Amino acid sequence: MTNYQKQLEKYAELALVKGVNIQKGQGLIINAPIEAADLVRTISAKAYGKGAKNVHVEWGDEVLSFLKMKNAPESVLENFPKWKAEGLEEMVEDGYSLLTVYGPNPDLLKDVDSERIAKATKANGEALKKYREYLMNDKTTWSIVAYPQQAWAQKVFPEASAEEAQAKLWDQIASITRIDQEDPLKAWDEHNETLRQAREYLNQKQYKKLHYKAPGTDLSIELVQNHIWHGGSTTSQQGTEFNPNMPTEEVFTMPHKYGVQGKVTSTKPLAYGGNLIENFTLTFENGKVVDYSAEAGEETLKHLLESDDGAKRLGEVALVPNESPISQSGNIFFNTLYDENASCHLALGKAYPTNIEGGSSLSEDQMDTQGVNDSLVHEDFMMGSAELDIDGETTDGEFEPIFRKGSWAIDFNSQN
Repeated sequence: MTNYQKQLEKYAELALVKGVNIQKGQGLIINAPIEAADLVRTISAKAYGKGAKNVHVEWGDEVLSFLKMKNAPESVLENFPKWKAEGLEEMVEDGYSLLTVYGPNPDLLKDVDSERIAKATKANGEALKKYREYLMNDKTTWSIVAYPQQAWAQKVFPEASAEEAQAKLWDQIASITRIDQEDPLKAWDEHNETLRQAREYLNQKQYKKLHYKAPGTDLSIELVQNHIWHGGSTTSQQGTEFNPNMPTEEVFTMPHKYGVQGKVTSTKPLAYGGNLIENFTLTFENGKVVDYSAEAGEETLKHLLESDDGAKRLGEVALVPNESPISQSGNIFFNTLYDENASCHLALGKAYPTNIEGGSSLSEDQMDTQGVNDSLVHEDFMMGSAELDIDGETTDGEFEPIFRKGSWAIDFNSQN
């Protein structure tokens, strides 16, 4: 067995055991690009070996996606197939886990009219709303892992040949997801324990607000009452522990949809809709984006913010120290799964109901009253750096340091 095959085996095992944590008799949905066929086949074989009743694969082909987005009538882009949405809903309602193999070309649709992309994205979001709510409420287990597709690899390592770029990106993925270690499963248990300490400390503090200061950023974010910090592994409503993102370096919670004030500037590009949005600034008043600008991709940013009313408000606030292995790699990955785990970040759009006590049972009116944002989109953007300071404001109005110069200002070991 070659070293690459050994790593595939370890990666597949990690995705199934620590990612979705597949259970005997459970079904599995895999979303994946056709380039990742070797990984998908390895995962499928292992899933059946662990007692999965069925592995359903939704293949994607970026060439075909581009051709459709470029040439199909707008009436087609505006209508997501009802049968497909209902099929996915049926599977998750039957307890299927979802594993997404992710590694898109960040420039895939740069030559496509951004308005066409926006219409297709909105149709997709509306059709899959019920399906995605099932996942965002952790009614089943789900996870995302990366695969070094050629176009993505060459974006990260533009000076390398196609083959060299993929090999270099694969080495980065192996290191960051810990599959280059002798026992990746044990390494993930230790990592999850570190994130557990951070989230438990923050859950005990129940800060009223977070205050951010960095070059281009002066932002105040109110947190909802009875907010819950998550990070690392979590537990589905059926009681199964799983890791939604692999890698993950964040702890995250819920901002109040009406409680964001000030300005924030991005620190890494945002890949959205097959395009890059770079060096952008958002200005918030009473939780809503009232002004924005971008050095590149401003039209794409405009369409993102106009997806619906909730797209102009925040649904997530996440803390990531500058010491994360992704940040320390020195690479910009042009991939949200990786870049968000290199940097403190925020998300425009829908909030995770699990980030507030009783969130999964709230009505729409209750969600609004309690400050829970709703939207068809949920898009993370990176705004952390080695120059970022964050203070937590207590209910008594006291300010306590949380981050200084991009790193934790808290010694969690001394808190235990």
